[in-house]
Amino acid sequence: MSDAIFMIHGMWAGDWYWDNYVKFFEDKGYRCVTKTLRYHDMDPQSLPDPRLGTTSILDYADDLEKEIRKLGVQPIIMGHSMGGLITQILISRGLAKAAVLITPASPRGVFALKPSVIKTFFSIMIKPGFWKQPIRLSFESFVYAIANLLSPDVQRMEYNKLVYESGQAAAEIGFWLLDPNQATKVDESNVTCPVLIIAGSEDRIVPASVVRNTAKKYKAVSTYKEYPDHAHSIILETGWEKIAEDIAAWLKKPINPDSAIVKYL
Repeated sequence: MSDAIFMIHGMWAGDWYWDNYVKFFEDKGYRCVTKTLRYHDMDPQSLPDPRLGTTSILDYADDLEKEIRKLGVQPIIMGHSMGGLITQILISRGLAKAAVLITPASPRGVFALKPSVIKTFFSIMIKPGFWKQPIRLSFESFVYAIANLLSPDVQRMEYNKLVYESGQAAAEIGFWLLDPNQATKVDESNVTCPVLIIAGSEDRIVPASVVRNTAKKYKAVSTYKEYPDHAHSIILETGWEKIAEDIAAWLKKPINPDSAIVKYL
């Protein structure tokens, strides 16, 4: 039986975000499984389910744990952005044989509110009670933070696919010190599978400096790769095939858990 890759998308997206990677890895013989997060399967032009606003990161993780257990095998779990944080939670539960974190949101204990992140979310954060409401980026914020290396026509096309996101989940990531439930806490001692962590040097919503600190958290099992001239939409940007090839090569290598963090530029 071929290895399964369970792919988890990030904020405002859906399983469509993985279209390039699904085809790429299926062509290499993997079985790819994608799921759309709770309340994200909606018309982008419609109003969201109001329950989305108070959906926790842990709600997403619990939903996906059930789906993974249905597979009957330990998959490779691959997550992008917020999906990368959900992946960290899931691998700490012993659900994966390996993990790939692509420009991942950071867990509790890793400071994420860099100036570019504050600029991205500022118009959301000044809204009273944003942490219990569905939230959405403006097109200008999307271009600045996520799509800064995409062409103008692709920027508009991708933005038109985006839906609303959970204000609670965003607050749990950015303001973890204020979260009594510690939703984004990950015990690194429970992460024992090999982990590949990927950053883009031009990323503004999850800056490479933040991703490096996440990689250090899992230094016993992590390999870190930082790509110049790539940003947050690394899965969609020109040259995405090179990153996918590097991931495929890493998945084929035996991993030495004593190798610490390796940085490839």
